[in-house]
Amino acid sequence: MNQEVTDKVVLAVMAKYAERSATGLKKYGTTLDREDLTLDQWINHLLEELMDATLYLSRIKKEIELHYVKGYSDGYREARNTEQNTPKSGTNCEDELNKSE
Repeated sequence: MNQEVTDKVVLAVMAKYAERSATGLKKYGTTLDREDLTLDQWINHLLEELMDATLYLSRIKKEIELHYVKGYSDGYREARNTEQNTPKSGTNCEDELNKSE
């Protein structure tokens, strides 16, 4: 499958994969073609990566809750920097932000 790629997003992702592969080779001295891991070890690596991903996603969600309010049907709008949109200490951010809608 030798197909020319013209989609800029796909090309950017491909470049990041190539970068990631080079970083892994430099850091670990091997590629994913390695055969020294068992299937169980590969699964454990993936579980650890997915656990990290949920932590990153939770952090991003917290950031959105703190800095944006639900507004227009097309997504989030940036919160105005007013007292009514600033959650008080010890309160649920989403509840406080929804009060301003």
